[in-house]
Amino acid sequence: MNIVLELFVVTFKVLWAFVLAAAKWLVRPKEKSVAGQVCLITGAGSGLGRLFALEFARRRAQLVLWDINTQSNEETAGMVRQIYRELVHTYTCDVGKRECVYSTAEKVRREVGDVYLLLNNAGVVSGHHLLECPDELIERTMMVNCHAHFWTTKAFLPKMMEMNHGHIVTVASSLGLFSTAGVEDYCASKFGAVGFHESLSHELKAADKDGIKATLVCPYLVDTGMFRGCRIRKEIEPFLPPLKPDYCVKQAMRAILTDQPMICTPRLMYIVTCMKSILPFEAVVCMYRFLGADKCMYPFIAQRKQATNNNEAKNGI
Repeated sequence: MNIVLELFVVTFKVLWAFVLAAAKWLVRPKEKSVAGQVCLITGAGSGLGRLFALEFARRRAQLVLWDINTQSNEETAGMVRQIYRELVHTYTCDVGKRECVYSTAEKVRREVGDVYLLLNNAGVVSGHHLLECPDELIERTMMVNCHAHFWTTKAFLPKMMEMNHGHIVTVASSLGLFSTAGVEDYCASKFGAVGFHESLSHELKAADKDGIKATLVCPYLVDTGMFRGCRIRKEIEPFLPPLKPDYCVKQAMRAILTDQPMICTPRLMYIVTCMKSILPFEAVVCMYRFLGADKCMYPFIAQRKQATNNNEAKNGI
């Protein structure tokens, strides 16, 4: 095709994509059914993972729950059974360890079947300034928050590719789109997860596997206790409070079940990401300081340090 003609076609397709996106804002797309489908959730023992499990149970999905904490994972399974009494499968798995992921994935295929929806949710935070953070914790953060997505996807994507049917969900963070001080390892891991997800989405498109969907979830600070103590400027905080976990998960579920490629919660995060991309760095710094976002993690880090010191004193270390 003549390149000029092709340029016109591409321009039309781009404009048409805007039209379709606007239409979805005006007319809510119908949610797909996941009833009977095998849905695997990592980090299902608490926080968002537990809430995702309950939401999928309400939609009668066959759940496979992974968590490093066996007790909390079984507690989630108990909650799920109160909603949907069909069999729920629980597995103790450290997603930060490649061999553990692959061996547990093989058990799932053998005992449950092929996974249709993979929800990579497991996450950790070290809570230390860079120069005070042990190397082992930095490596742990990268392994769980980023590398684990590679291992789980490599374990379950081949069958999805074969069937041209599946859905991969990456629970990242707004800190995977823009960063702040004091959580370098966490931001790096979430930026990595976002980059992995976007590249994977392009690879699926390049392979013409349109039956495999991918959804990137990037919430603002969620009130799960993971970042307890984090504070922005007190005058701004009423307008941008931490998200309620239930609200965050319901918004994410809507995006997942309508095959939305990406969801930022609240929508203000889209604007922040855009501004970060086009403004000079010094302008971004000025905005951060005005909002109190430049040192918002410092109270959280101080609390974590105090808690660590208290535990060491209690144990006589």
